[in-house]
Amino acid sequence: MKIAIFGLGYVGITAAACLLKQGHTVVGIEINEEKSKIIASGRSPIHEPGVDDLLSGGVAEGRFSVLPSAQQALPDAHVALVCVGTPSAPDGSHNMSFIAEVSRQIASAVRAAKRTEPLTVVYRSTMRPGSIDGLIRPIFNAVLEARSDRDVEIVYNPEFLRESQGISDYFDPPKIVVGTVDGKPCERLAELYRTIDAPTFVTGYREAEFTKFVDNSFHALKVAFANEIGRICLSMSISPQKVHEIFVADRKLNISPRYLRPGGAFGGSCLPKDVRALHHMSEDVGANSHIIESLLRSNEAHKRFLFDRCVEGLPAGASILMVGLAFKPGSDDLRESPLIDLARRILQNGYRLSIHDSAVKQGQLMGQNLGYT
Repeated sequence: MKIAIFGLGYVGITAAACLLKQGHTVVGIEINEEKSKIIASGRSPIHEPGVDDLLSGGVAEGRFSVLPSAQQALPDAHVALVCVGTPSAPDGSHNMSFIAEVSRQIASAVRAAKRTEPLTVVYRSTMRPGSIDGLIRPIFNAVLEARSDRDVEIVYNPEFLRESQGISDYFDPPKIVVGTVDGKPCERLAELYRTIDAPTFVTGYREAEFTKFVDNSFHALKVAFANEIGRICLSMSISPQKVHEIFVADRKLNISPRYLRPGGAFGGSCLPKDVRALHHMSEDVGANSHIIESLLRSNEAHKRFLFDRCVEGLPAGASILMVGLAFKPGSDDLRESPLIDLARRILQNGYRLSIHDSAVKQGQLMGQNLGYT
């Protein structure tokens, strides 16, 4: 199939690489000229192991290209994959302006094109339940009018890719979730995932939209819970490593060791943003989710705890080496990285700081990575 990808950040660029590996033809939509040149040459603008090789292979085979507009990419595309960002708004809700703009662009391109079959528009961006029914479908209906149901098939397909392990997670996901207007399978997505063996759930839009919030909030809960236990252990001369070893050995009741090892605060582009958004939803409907509300406070307390431990006993103006700046090893994603907060505290308190992170290249920072730093 020919697949057009809107949003060439971590999710979009990893999806492009994996789709190329599956043998599809991929077109990326990118208006930033500098970023477009980097990607079109077969290089990834972000550090994700294995992506560069797959992109360069796609370019060499003529199956990967980058275009500046939807009008050029969609006339003969089978699928449009929307992976644009939904950053946090000041009140904690998701900013849906990028989603709305891309939806208008796709709808306008479909209207102008002389297509012989419907375009399957697949949204992968995390969004509040009801977004497709309340925002996206009305945009398509307004632009396409009576042609909407005939010309486009709108699907919600959340991603479960962990940064630095994105390619392996794409081909071996914990689950596949597909949301459609009637809760029935989408033929093109079924074909896309035909060779991937994973539990598959086909449901309505809202259930599919909500699942990512549940997952990410639970992951955030696990990190915060483990860190609180770790702080208690250290205060009582108990080994948090040994307690963790005993705790995660129980695979029957404690489920999994993922996100449950005491260590760094949680950060990145997903967990803080989606916890804030879920809390905003809860406040909106009066659900009083006190545990969800406490996650970010606990995470901030852990950041302060890590700083206090790092500088304990150091003389004023001491030199400190920080190994790692991104929110996790093997990634160059600096968005809401707790290590940036730690670096800020170290500098504000008068210490000399050097930072080493082999995945983060200062000259290659752009977009939200550069802005947040």
